[in-house]
Amino acid sequence: MSKLRILVLTSSTGGGHDARAEAFAEWCFELYHHDVDVRIEQMLEKSSVVNRTGVRLYNHLQRSAPWIHKLFYAFVELLSYLNRRHVTFGAEYYRRVLREYQPHLVLSVHDCLNRGYFQTAREVLGANLVRCATYCGEFSGGWGYSRNWVEPTVDLYLSRTPTAADYAVKKGIPPERSRVRGYLMLPRAHREVLTITQRREYREHQLGLDPDRFTVFLATGGNGANNHLDLLPALLKHADRVQAIIICGKDKETYNKLVHWRATHPEFTCHLEGYSDIVHLLMQASDAIVTRGGTTTCAKALHFQCPIIFNAFGGIMPQEELTWKFFRNGADSPKIENAGDFARLIDGWLAEPSAYGRARERFLALRYEEDPTLVIHELVALAAEVEGTMPTLHPFPWTPESTPRLR
Repeated sequence: MSKLRILVLTSSTGGGHDARAEAFAEWCFELYHHDVDVRIEQMLEKSSVVNRTGVRLYNHLQRSAPWIHKLFYAFVELLSYLNRRHVTFGAEYYRRVLREYQPHLVLSVHDCLNRGYFQTAREVLGANLVRCATYCGEFSGGWGYSRNWVEPTVDLYLSRTPTAADYAVKKGIPPERSRVRGYLMLPRAHREVLTITQRREYREHQLGLDPDRFTVFLATGGNGANNHLDLLPALLKHADRVQAIIICGKDKETYNKLVHWRATHPEFTCHLEGYSDIVHLLMQASDAIVTRGGTTTCAKALHFQCPIIFNAFGGIMPQEELTWKFFRNGADSPKIENAGDFARLIDGWLAEPSAYGRARERFLALRYEEDPTLVIHELVALAAEVEGTMPTLHPFPWTPESTPRLR
């Protein structure tokens, strides 16, 4: 058989869309080796000046003024009208990619790359010669769930949670084409799972931390939106009982400031990194994570049993509201809007450890186990409908017991 070709449409608005695209590509190679070819396209950035400017503005607002995203989000929703039947901005580049690559499947992992993109693919390649699928990472529905996600002609629509899937169906996705597939992480994240003993050893020998001390993970996405310097004083006053893991994404300025802060506070134990590709390990070494409502980070935190403290400094973006709502309703997860909120929460957990224990149990109740290869098989099978033959599968050893609960 000829090689299956899958075109993945993504964009770097935040880091979650790209992370899912990369995870899909790695899984395809893991399971099908060279029989499945995956091409990832940063379609918004590469296709037009208008789209590229929008991506830059999105990331700038996320770092500096999240509250303005309510206006930006409303403007982006207009794309659902502009792209009803075809791609408006960047159509020439997209058509050229389709003609050159001739994909059997177009997979979108970004809200702005569904409507118009599927119709254009069928127009260029032929309706019977391409399949179209969407992987939507939102946790729930409502304000913040972009209408751009919902293209009713999609062949397969994948949602992260049943709540989000119900909302997608309500908005027009045919129920028979809808599936719930929560996790889409790199294969290594399913291999590199720490036992309780390994967790202690990893803290001490790899991170230079105390194996028994309460550990708070101050996290951020790739864009580096964070409030680490505002949060650290609340941890510093408990330096004899608390330590921190800190990452800065691509924010070099914050990293440089934190290097100086660490040097001037030798009494506080912390591990500091810039951009990290071992977040799945750092989560397993932590007792709680402070993060904005990015879907990929929060999904990993849930999978690796690291309770979330939602960072709402400067407001919550509409897309983040969906994540916050899911964890608020399901686990009563805490939200902090300023340094005082964080200090009160940490003070309370340390004064009454059972309060943290209850919060952790509520959080863990939202977890579920899922075969990580299932979603890959389904998408490859969809592409194979065009070619007529499935590629050879190389099994990945996975069982629910391979992800032990750290009680």
